[in-house]
Order: sequence, then structure tokens, then C-alpha cells
Amino acid sequence: MEQIKIKIDGKEIVGNKGETILQIAMNNGIEIPNLCYHSELKLYGACGLCVVEAEGIPKLLRACATVASDGMDIHTDTPRVVKARRVAIELIMSDHEGDCKGPCVLNCPAHTDAQDYVKKIAEGDDREAVRIIKEKVPIPASIGRVCPHPCETHCRRALVEEPLSIAYLKAFAADNDLKSDNPYVPEKKEATNKKVAIIGGGPAGLAAAYRLAVGGHDVTVYDMMEEMGGMLRYGIPEYRLPKAVLAQETKAIENLGVTYKNGVKLGKDITLKELRDNNDAVLVAVGAWKGSGVYCPGEDKEGVLSGIDFLREVNQGARPDLGKNVIVVGGGNTAMDACRTAKRCGAENVYVVYRRTREEAPAEDLEITEAIEEGVEFKFLTNPAEILGDGKVEQVKLQIMELGEPDESGRRRPVPVEGKFETIDADTVIAAIGQKCLPDGLDDIELTKKGTVVADEQSALTNLDGVFAAGDATNRGASIAIDAIAEGNRAAEAIELYLAGKPLEFYEPYVSETEKTAEDFADREKLPRAVMAVEDPKQRATNFDSVIKGFTDEQARAEAKRCLECGCHDYHDCKLIRYAQAEPVDPHRLDGKKHECYKEQCLVTIERDQGKCMLCNQCVRTCKERIGEGLLGLVGRGFKTVIKPEFEGTDAIAVCKDCHQCADVCPTGALKILS
Repeated sequence: MEQIKIKIDGKEIVGNKGETILQIAMNNGIEIPNLCYHSELKLYGACGLCVVEAEGIPKLLRACATVASDGMDIHTDTPRVVKARRVAIELIMSDHEGDCKGPCVLNCPAHTDAQDYVKKIAEGDDREAVRIIKEKVPIPASIGRVCPHPCETHCRRALVEEPLSIAYLKAFAADNDLKSDNPYVPEKKEATNKKVAIIGGGPAGLAAAYRLAVGGHDVTVYDMMEEMGGMLRYGIPEYRLPKAVLAQETKAIENLGVTYKNGVKLGKDITLKELRDNNDAVLVAVGAWKGSGVYCPGEDKEGVLSGIDFLREVNQGARPDLGKNVIVVGGGNTAMDACRTAKRCGAENVYVVYRRTREEAPAEDLEITEAIEEGVEFKFLTNPAEILGDGKVEQVKLQIMELGEPDESGRRRPVPVEGKFETIDADTVIAAIGQKCLPDGLDDIELTKKGTVVADEQSALTNLDGVFAAGDATNRGASIAIDAIAEGNRAAEAIELYLAGKPLEFYEPYVSETEKTAEDFADREKLPRAVMAVEDPKQRATNFDSVIKGFTDEQARAEAKRCLECGCHDYHDCKLIRYAQAEPVDPHRLDGKKHECYKEQCLVTIERDQGKCMLCNQCVRTCKERIGEGLLGLVGRGFKTVIKPEFEGTDAIAVCKDCHQCADVCPTGALKILS
């Protein structure tokens, strides 16, 4: 066969006369984006993604339908080509109706693939579930116990009855993996000989250490405390997170080759300059270890404690004498930890003072419920006006509040009721209303007015070259652990780009999303959420043993099977979304009338989703040209054209039942093989 020579993006390659540009490119390992081409089907040229530019030819060419000629000089990524390809993608996606990922995944700050790992738990494959989880969360047994699970808040199972217990399922799989003879260990890449120092061994630092170690880098974590874990270790009580579990997970990260150096405080034992001089990159993840004050007269009296300091003291083994009456100020999870811990330290009367109502409290509602069960009394719509006593706390004067107009957070602003107060006895006041970063040793790093580190929201880069920052010490300040892990992951990604000499360029990958209502799931059987056994409230309030007893195997598998699998079954293999995420796109700018969207099972063992069909016609052509049946066809004219199956007898149905080749060639998730 006669051969020809062409150039593609400056590379000279050889092809056969009569072959298209796309065929020659593919045969030489060069990818030109395409969605409607198949080597065993006749040329079609429908999607418009394979456009290229050729020297001397004014118009763009469709590589799949243009026969190459000797000496052609082809360019696949000129601005003109990129623009045309982006428009083609945006046109296709603007008519695409489906969920690439479930709302559980999209609303997890770390974008943990909850749908995938829940499915593996349903199948009994806990090791594979842990592998999926650890792509984003390296300490799943710990996070599964303490995360306030925004994934569950957005779980569509709530439109049927109750959301999935996603967080506890994560802990279940991770516990099983830790107890197994062969716990999951990720495969590390080849050593890069690049050194990274991480200051802080909390969630952000540990997440970054894990990812960078897996990437083949030499990682050392410095932490001022005697053990790694940060606020997970020193801020969360034992009854919520057994420290033996956390220790196992931090040890697993150390076993990847990460060096831990504890008892090392920045600014005292080591300087930022020393770390910069001896490493290729530095990550600041020092956390927020200073508690906010009560901000009322008398806050300097003996017996007024910071919630952070109190919880750290208890987690280090102390059992402070708090007296008979304890007041905890705040409505977040730290306040819940503090009040329940105070009970366990022997206080008879524990009050939580919060200036808003229970509905506005940022604490997880389950935490409030369990605190009430343990005997904690909540005084909502009250706020400390003055702490009274002769040098030591004796009473607290509370201002009665009411809710006014919404503030910038969207919650109704608490407003004092003029002249209305309540006074209660107190021996100890614990302030749990916020945390601050201690900027000790952060020489030359730019800080916000609040004292947090200024770090780029995407790249995590500070004002210092090679110095990155993540977690509670940055920008807006303290948040939940999964937020810190998400920031640690992003920082690690940026550090890897930096170490490789690549630009720190980031954008949010496009995903298709839909809105659902209870009507969409009206046909689903109602299956109540699994209820985990817990210790008796009166008994558990006397000790620091774990409150939860964990799911049984039967409970966990059944709970996991409640998943509606909202995200696309074909997301990881979908060519359409891969191209849509290759660069920033905005399909919504082309929004307009869409094709009718519906699902059907006329293909017997295949579910066809018209909303995801892009009319590439590969299924129609495969059935006709490769199988010789022609059971699928284009119906309608113009914009109203759709693909429909045409069955005229049982013989055709039998052929379709065992074939599935149309689903195999579909470049999107429009065709799903039913189990």
C-alpha cells in the first residue's frame, strides 16, 4: 500500500494513502478529540470535535472525514481550533440532561466519590471502598466518625425517606480494612528526590503528606504536639473519636515513608527560613489553636476557660475540677464537645448558652440531641452580659435575646431584649465560640486582618515563593476537618505542579447537574435509614468510651444498597465529559430549548437515557453495519430527531437481549447495561 508523510503539530508521521487525518493520527498514537468515530463504522462526521487546521487550507477540516494527502501540515491546537472545539462541546453539553456526579460527591468539600465507595460497600468489597475513599481522604475511619457530612445533607434519598448514613459507612469500611490482615496501601510513584516540609500534623497536613508521599516526594511533617492528628487528636473527645483509631491511620501515613517530627514548634525550635533553605517546598498547616474570648465584662476571672484549651487538656489525660455548675458558651460542635466532656469530668449542672435558637445552631443536630440525653441543659436565645464573682467565677448574667433580620450568613441576627436578663450560678465558664491562628514563626508571610495566612484560594500559594498554606490557619479561618483535608489536597496538587516546574493553573472542571424532586423517586420503595446502636445516655455520660457501637455487617450492606446511584454509571469512561473537562467551558451560555428527556427499557437489557444522547449515531450504525440487524434508527426531522428502537417481533428482541454492542460504543452514559 502506498504510503504518505504528513506533519501533525510539528511531528512528521507516516500513513497510508486513502486514510483520513484521524486514522493516521490514531495509528501513530496521537489523540484528536472525537465522539462519533469508530474504526469499524462508515465515516459520519457528526460531533464536530475532531476539527483541525491545515497549512494552506482556509477552512477547518473534520479529521475523521478528511482524507490526508502527502505533505499535509496539520495543527490540532491552534486558537481557532480550540475555540471551535469548545463551541462544539458547549453545544452538546447545553442539550445534555443528566448528573455526571451525585450531589453527595459535589457537596463533599474534598469531592470524595461517595457513590462509588458506597456501591463497593453494598457489594461487600470494603478494601476497594477504602481505596476509593483514600484518593481524597487518607484517614477515613477518623473522618467517618466526626464529619458533619454535608454529603448526607444533599443526599437525594431524603426525597424518598431519609438520607444515606454515608459518613458511618465510610467508618465501617475503614474499620474493617484496618482490622484485616492486609490493609490497603497505595502504590507509590518513583522517587522524585524532591523534599517537602509540612508544618502541622492535623487534617490538612496529613492529607497533603499522604498525597505527596504517594507522588514519590520526600515528606517531613513537623508538629508542636507530642502526637500527630492536630485538632482530631487534641480537640475531639475520645468518646467521639477513639485515639487508637486515629493513631492507626496516622501510622499508616508514616509507613508510606513520611517522616514525623513531633514536639517541634515553629519560631522556637525551627524557623521558616531553615525549612525553606533545606526543602524544595514548604506547606504551612499550623491550624487554629487559640480560642476566642467571651467578650463581656469579667471574662478575665479565674474559672473562665477556652474550649480549645479545655478539650486539649482532657485529651492529654487530665480531668480538671470544674466545680458543680458549668456554662459553655457557643452553638457549634466544639461547644457540644465541651459540654459533654464537662459532664464526663463530673460537673453536675452543665448549661449551653447560645444567642440564637436550636435551628440556627451550627452544631450537628445529633450532637445537640445526644448532649440533651446526657443531661446538658440548653439556654437558647441568651448571651453572656457579665461574668460575676470576687476574682473567681460565681455567676453569669445572661442577656435575653430575640431574632431580628437575617445577617450576612443568612441566619436571623440575635438582638438583645432591652432590660431582660437572667442570672445563673457558675463555677466554670467555657468559651467555645471560635478559634484563631497563632502566627508564631510565620515570618514574612502575609496575614489577613484576622491573623490568618493569606493563601491563593486555588493554588494555596502564599506571598513567599515555594511556601504554600492550607487548613484552619488560612484565609477565612477555622472550619470542619473535611474542609481542611480538601485544602490539603489542593495544596499538594499545587506543590506537585510547582516541583515539576509547571504553571499553577486551576479551574473547576465542568459537570452536568440536574434538579430532582420527590416526584422523580415516587416509585422507589421506602427503606428507612439504618440506626446504629449507641451506649445508654446515663451510662455513657460517666466515661469516655465510644458512644457509637458501629454498624453490623448486615446493617451496613443494607444501608449501602439504599443508594439511588444519582451520578452517571459511565462517568469514569465517558468521552464526552473527559473532553468537556479538558479546559474551561460554559455550556449554559448556549442554553435554550432541549430535546425531550426520558428513559426507556425497550432494548430489554439496556436502559436508554434520551437526555444523555448526543445523536452521534454510533449505536444505530453499530446495530446496522456490524450486527446487521438495524433495530435502532433516527426518528423525526430537524431538532426533534431522536433515536428509537424499532422492534417488530420476538426474534429481534432475542438478538438485542444478548448483544449489548450499542452500549459498548456509546461515548456517553446514554446506554446502560442492566444487571
